[in-house]
Amino acid sequence: MAKEDKKKSAVKSGIYVFAGKDEFLVAQEVTALVNKLLTPDQMQMCLWRADADKVTAVEVFDELRTLPFLAEKRVVVLAGADDFVSNNREPLERYFENPASSGVLILSVSSWPSNTRLAKMLPNAGTLIEVGEMKAKELASYIIEYASEQGKNLSYNAAQMLIEFAGEEPGILRNEIDKLAAYVNSAKNITEKQISEVVGRNRAYDAFEVIDSMMAANASKALEQLRVMFDSDKDTEYTILGAFAWHFRRMFTGAALLQKGERPDMIARKLRIWNQQEFFGLIKKIGLKRIGDCLRQLAEFDYQIKTGKATSQTAIESMIIQFAK
Repeated sequence: MAKEDKKKSAVKSGIYVFAGKDEFLVAQEVTALVNKLLTPDQMQMCLWRADADKVTAVEVFDELRTLPFLAEKRVVVLAGADDFVSNNREPLERYFENPASSGVLILSVSSWPSNTRLAKMLPNAGTLIEVGEMKAKELASYIIEYASEQGKNLSYNAAQMLIEFAGEEPGILRNEIDKLAAYVNSAKNITEKQISEVVGRNRAYDAFEVIDSMMAANASKALEQLRVMFDSDKDTEYTILGAFAWHFRRMFTGAALLQKGERPDMIARKLRIWNQQEFFGLIKKIGLKRIGDCLRQLAEFDYQIKTGKATSQTAIESMIIQFAK
């Protein structure tokens, strides 16, 4: 995930630049480094954290050169430092040439262009650590491992379900695991049913109700249910498309298996369907072709949302109007 400039040892540099577009992953790597540099009892005296847009260069350099009593080092962490770097290139260049012997400067930025003078100076002054964005296929393993660190077991299917409901932001997924760990209390396993209850209340059950109303040609009811979802949960904007896609993929698989002659109870076991009567009733009402049409429409909506051509709410509203006929 993090690629380090090998020219410097990870805990011997006086300057570190963490560059990456995912703020959560960058912050995670910064925290890991701070924990290597300082012991827990040193944090209060030796660590100074600040938002880069709220401090001046003079304050930063003063902190770096002011060593706490009986301390060996002073660690200064500046988060979101892109503008700070752009606005203070000359003083930073001077500092890179002559850094404080007992100070450790940690900058987190979204990008670190290699053609700047600072970038060319950094290999001699410190360490560049590039933090790549997590790929979608890595997310399930990531949250399974995080759940394990919290003493909980999370199956691959449950992890995929959580990603469908909560989206692909690692920080949000970790927060949801924390909620689930508290919810299951002393239980060792986090199940798909619990994910639906805690994370997917609005995303799963309410989304299914919207789909049911839409396919029953009740557009006004479906639109009202959708509005309630958005009003009651601000995260719906980021999770509604995933919830719809999750339902339609399951319905498509279920419809295809029914066509092959499999029994509904066996399909329900394979797909872990709890609301069997509603699920199979909706499949029979829609049919395989129409379910496929909905999946293609959702894929198009995903592209439109990612390119700024639509919002998730307007996209689903248009889908309701289109299919509630």
